[in-house]
Amino acid sequence: MMQGFLKRFWAGGVIAAMTFALSLIAASSASAQTVDEIIARGKLIVAIDTTTPPYGFLGEDLKPTGFDIEVANKMGEALGVPVEFVTVTSPGRIPSLLTKQVDAVISIFSITAARAIQIDYSIPYAGQSAVVIAPKSTAIKGHADLVGKKVGLTRGTGEDGLLTAAAEANPGIEILRFDDYSSLLQAMVSGQIDAMGGGDYGEIYLKKAQNGDDFEQKYILKTFYFGIGVAKGNDNLRQWINTWLFTLKTDGTLEALSMKYRNQPLPPLPVF
Repeated sequence: MMQGFLKRFWAGGVIAAMTFALSLIAASSASAQTVDEIIARGKLIVAIDTTTPPYGFLGEDLKPTGFDIEVANKMGEALGVPVEFVTVTSPGRIPSLLTKQVDAVISIFSITAARAIQIDYSIPYAGQSAVVIAPKSTAIKGHADLVGKKVGLTRGTGEDGLLTAAAEANPGIEILRFDDYSSLLQAMVSGQIDAMGGGDYGEIYLKKAQNGDDFEQKYILKTFYFGIGVAKGNDNLRQWINTWLFTLKTDGTLEALSMKYRNQPLPPLPVF
């Protein structure tokens, strides 16, 4: 009986030791990517979203372009390496960092306390207001006016959380979620939804609904600030990015990109 116990004890100890060793190996393999390692590897891997104009979209040559894409390319230039883009949707941004698929996420990544539990952020490099958009003929001044309407949004975005909370507080608001911004725009233009949550960058205002009605901003939900996301604990890369972004802010590069793609200046960017 004692012999059987000792065998089980020994086996359990071996298993525990193996589990501990594997955990150390996993932790080692998941170690943060440093600036030196990125340079030595010879490329910077960045997650982007090409369905969120003017920040990320496909140009006439079908290559990624936009505010975020230029920021990513300038980051690569500063490091002296080419940029490899990994296309993700809004819900895929955090997983791309958690799985070490990319070095950074540059994709209108709003800074929130909830997301910061899982990943780390740089200081803000851009910002915009999340707004409710609808045809001019639709009278909407606040959450209460959305009751009885279908409201579209992009899954996993800041406006998702804001409008979901509004729907909980105002029963009768029907939320429809889309995986990317282009699908959301198409639903708005085609009349599948009555209103949508989106950014104040105005791309939707260049379109008309099927009935010819123009769109407009109805009210502001919240102003968000965008940071570059990196893996949790990757202080080496995050600090370098903060220093680099500081130079882009002070030399006017970020402001020039905002005027180029947003046709409006950046809001005052906080620092933390």
